[in-house]
Amino acid sequence: MKKITVTNIDISISVRPDNNDYICLTDMAHFKDRERTNYIIQNWMRLRSTIDFLGLWEKLNNPNFKGIEFDAFKMESGTNSFTLTPKQWIEKTKAIGIISKPGRYGGTFAHKDIAFEFGTWLSPEFKLYLIKEYQRLKEAESHPLLSEWNVKRILSKVNYSIHTDAIKDFIIPKVEDFNQKLVYADEADLLNLALWGCTARQWREANPQYADKNINIRDVASINELVVLSNMESFNAELIKRKVDKSKRFTHLRQMAKEQLAHLNTIDTEKKFRILTDNNKQLE
Repeated sequence: MKKITVTNIDISISVRPDNNDYICLTDMAHFKDRERTNYIIQNWMRLRSTIDFLGLWEKLNNPNFKGIEFDAFKMESGTNSFTLTPKQWIEKTKAIGIISKPGRYGGTFAHKDIAFEFGTWLSPEFKLYLIKEYQRLKEAESHPLLSEWNVKRILSKVNYSIHTDAIKDFIIPKVEDFNQKLVYADEADLLNLALWGCTARQWREANPQYADKNINIRDVASINELVVLSNMESFNAELIKRKVDKSKRFTHLRQMAKEQLAHLNTIDTEKKFRILTDNNKQLE
């Protein structure tokens, strides 16, 4: 079982014996209602458009699909009295696009094609984030060096503590207690400005659609940007230790961001990972 995180919701992915990924609709339904996930899924399945889509998918992928039973569901779909559960759909039509797992770690899973369709019904925005995180997972799996890859966690573990330790040791002792938290935020925004040209607050104000989802500028960053950000954290830590003036640090960091992004955009994933690893070794 694999997991991805979409708008702070952990979503399980089950790999079937045929190597197809089935995404957990139960987890996805948390986007609408964390308590009544079965109700959310059933509301989606009772729609005529959903039945049409599920039936077409099965006809294209399942030679054992029972078309007569499907036609019966299709005739009833959309009416006020029509209800349909995943279990009923599977048992009556011999569907393979949706599976139902009992038990504590069970739930309703669906082939990625169907899960993305469910995501559209939940929210087009949610669907886009789901596809983005799924693609990141598949990119990681396609490369042997990144088989356990979650780029945000790796990068934060590698250099975040180096950056905050440098602030704590070389800047915080000179600041009054009530201003110490502001120093950490200020240094983080120095990196944001150098890399993205805006502070975290400016980004939030320009993107109000993320206000209620606890999503920040680093959550939507590209892989290349996250690699550069990690390197910048280490570099800024060294500049802080050397007592380099803040304005000069910004100039160096801005130049570094431009050069590394331009370079990373022209090379493959293996080289990107090697560059990150080599840079970290040099700082050890």
